[in-house]
Amino acid sequence: MKFAYRFSNLLGTVYRHGNLTFSKDGNSVISPVGNRISVFDLKNNKSETLPLATTKNITCVGLSPDGNLAILVDEDGAALLVSLVTRAILHHFHFHKPVHCIQFSPDGRKFVVTKDNVALMYHAPGKRREFNAFVLDKSYYGPYDETTCIDWTDDSKCFVVGSKDMTTWVFGAERWGNLVYYNIGGHKDVIIGCFFEEDSLDLYTVSQDGTLCVWECNISLEGLEPRVHKKTVQPTEEASSMEGKEGEIIQGKANGEKQEGSKDVKYQRKGKYFFNKEGDFNRLTAAAFHKTTHLLVTGFASGIFHLHELPEFNLIHSLSISDQRIASISINGTGDWIAFGCAGLGQLLVWEWQSESYVLKQQGHFNNMVALTYSPDGQYIGTGGDDAKVKVWNTNTGFCFVTFTEHTSGITAVTFTSSGFVIMSASRDGTVRAFDLHRYRNFRTFTSPRPTQFSCLAVDSSGEIVSAGSQDSFEVFVWSVQTGRLLEILAGHEGPISCLSFSPVQSILASTSWDKTVKLWDMYDSWKTKETLPLTSDALAVTYRADGKELAVATLDGEITFWDPQNAVQIGSITGRHDLQMGRKETDKITAKHAAKGKSFTTLCYSADGLSILAGGQSKFVCIYNISEKILMKKFEISCNLSLDAMEEYLDRRKMTEFGSLALVDEGTGDGDGVTLSLPGVRKGDMSSRYFKPEIRVSSLCFSPTGRSWAATSTEGLLIHSLDTTLVFDPFDLDLDVTPSSVRQQLRLAQYTAAIVLAFRLNEKKLTQEVLEAIPNAEIDVVCSSLPDMYVEKLLQFLATTLESSRHLQFYMTWAERLLTLHGQKLKARSATILPGIQSLQKSIQMHFEDLSKLCDWNRYNIRYALALSKQHGMKRSATDFLHQDKSSAMSDLTSEQSMEGTEMYI
Repeated sequence: MKFAYRFSNLLGTVYRHGNLTFSKDGNSVISPVGNRISVFDLKNNKSETLPLATTKNITCVGLSPDGNLAILVDEDGAALLVSLVTRAILHHFHFHKPVHCIQFSPDGRKFVVTKDNVALMYHAPGKRREFNAFVLDKSYYGPYDETTCIDWTDDSKCFVVGSKDMTTWVFGAERWGNLVYYNIGGHKDVIIGCFFEEDSLDLYTVSQDGTLCVWECNISLEGLEPRVHKKTVQPTEEASSMEGKEGEIIQGKANGEKQEGSKDVKYQRKGKYFFNKEGDFNRLTAAAFHKTTHLLVTGFASGIFHLHELPEFNLIHSLSISDQRIASISINGTGDWIAFGCAGLGQLLVWEWQSESYVLKQQGHFNNMVALTYSPDGQYIGTGGDDAKVKVWNTNTGFCFVTFTEHTSGITAVTFTSSGFVIMSASRDGTVRAFDLHRYRNFRTFTSPRPTQFSCLAVDSSGEIVSAGSQDSFEVFVWSVQTGRLLEILAGHEGPISCLSFSPVQSILASTSWDKTVKLWDMYDSWKTKETLPLTSDALAVTYRADGKELAVATLDGEITFWDPQNAVQIGSITGRHDLQMGRKETDKITAKHAAKGKSFTTLCYSADGLSILAGGQSKFVCIYNISEKILMKKFEISCNLSLDAMEEYLDRRKMTEFGSLALVDEGTGDGDGVTLSLPGVRKGDMSSRYFKPEIRVSSLCFSPTGRSWAATSTEGLLIHSLDTTLVFDPFDLDLDVTPSSVRQQLRLAQYTAAIVLAFRLNEKKLTQEVLEAIPNAEIDVVCSSLPDMYVEKLLQFLATTLESSRHLQFYMTWAERLLTLHGQKLKARSATILPGIQSLQKSIQMHFEDLSKLCDWNRYNIRYALALSKQHGMKRSATDFLHQDKSSAMSDLTSEQSMEGTEMYI
């Protein structure tokens, strides 16, 4: 088994906090999700989370005009310069204080960062290699409170900064003769947005109380005059040292600075408009302006947004898209699509305002995600959360395509049936529901005679029987999926049921409980207890291996025990408590080392080949163990986000004072950003508090049936790790004679079987693909029949991975068909080992089938429409027919006019 798994995508979280940005072509939205960024390709219907992360949650993203570079800044002011082309980090920088906004100039040479009450202008990183990519050019002082927003003129000569002190400051990127800085008032609340008109110095400013001011400048952009330098004065040592540290300092004053002999820049208010009706107050929270179309989009705390045309302030339309405040708005380059982010519910919406339709409408689980399951072909993932929703995600696109909201309380477990078209969910509302993925409806609801909270769920391999365990009555309930009837209530446990698992090959149900036992129930023998396996501690999780010959159980003392279910004997155990590496929460009174003594694994999952086991719990690590050797093979770090609690083993001593930790001091009470102590016993954050710091945990793990990826539900969302085959050189049976030149030599000699064998021995994907595609179609049958058995499995696995992205569908399908036909009987004998490869092949074929069937249907309907249209308009008519038709239509018009006149006279 290979362990080269790397982070590949983050699902279940589409927007957390920060500003949304459109790419240069306007077809993709860049959204901050915690300490990562996701790129949603709206044209190709795909989402991708970049494999890089900041140390804390991202608060602002600045995108360069050419779309190649992005600057990501987190809560503490730590910045990453990122290439969106290579997906690599180019430079680290720290602004040392929280940054409110960052924006590149339109010419790409400068960018401005606002922090506290200062605006810092830096030289933008260029194509040449530099030791320090961020070189400070000027520091602009002026506002008396924190700065909130930035906008540049189209020619990059000036920029404007809005502030919380209700003022707006216009600064020159250079010291212009008639403009160094200009201060504008006129508002009674915090400035949310300030925007320049296209190719002009005219301004629009929007404040939090829903007021828009229109400002007209007395000169144009061409009227900015270069500064005439006066006689230089020798600077003092203190001034020169300050200038070296902060670049050139421009200190703004309320009364302004005048240049002799030049026409100074002056602003005059041309209009003042109010978004709220009289007597109504709705706080404005976000704004965006598109200069070419003069479109102003404003979002409010109630979830409503308005579209206005400026400068006339004509309302185009208004719509409510959420019941939470709109945190961020962005407009793409053409002005057609508007992106909205709602942080409260984790919503991301892209709205096409001209057709008044959604381009993208995604929402993650706005509360904790607690359960997940893969579909049998590995194409879909089902998740359940504490928000009582069941969502199904497409692993290829990364989007959620259906959400079921029938449950009324938190979901505890989800699972697919063997057909892959039905997803089951258990909930604390006392129901187990079955959802149809063809018609997207809840077609069965299973309940118990007495109301009870279900904590776990299992479906047998045939998909006919579903069972759920209870937290309250210590019983297991068994229903028939076909009839919906309750078949049996299994009693015998003396504690809450923690987990259930059906054997994949036999009709045997394994149930674990807090009473330190595992019970095996025989479905065919009147549901009698076949075996009772004693444990040393309370059982938390149980899972069967794919062949049904081994059972793994996680217990409260941090151990994973392995059992032979046929003979009811223990065959091994792993002590994994020390591998969890717990972190210390900010409210913990004891160290992480002592706290780890009470921790354990809460979720288990066998790998697709059954040789390894994945284990996770209340920690940022997922451990993968080799079962036969009973050793830890690799640890995967789920997150490095320090905005989550229990991430670090030791608390920061710099924050420890005689009054306790500074992290718990409730500072910003008025802003709603304070930190409050959770109530005793609260495990997942006190929802009554204004703010809570979520704790890192892994609630569920699942291996893909294809064996190429695994998924984990954590506090961050649904994380997918896939096999990274691009950089791994993994030859098979390598020899001195096995070289790319010898492979190509065999191809030239038409020794196709030898060429394939040599290519697989070298195990380079591009070379193997080159060999396969060079083999003539007529030779496929001969090559398949003469291929050694050892390489048949390898070729099938290769076909499965290549078919996903290849355009040569018929060619690769012919290879797969001939291999399975000629070697079917031999492969059947080794079905357990090759099952992941076959399921991966099935997933690829199914994906292409869905795409092609849609395309064929579309073409068929278009041809039908064209034929119907030709029959309707294709009939030839003579000129006399046309003349007769014109006369008859004219007569009918005349008679209708006369009848109308008669009617009017009568009235």
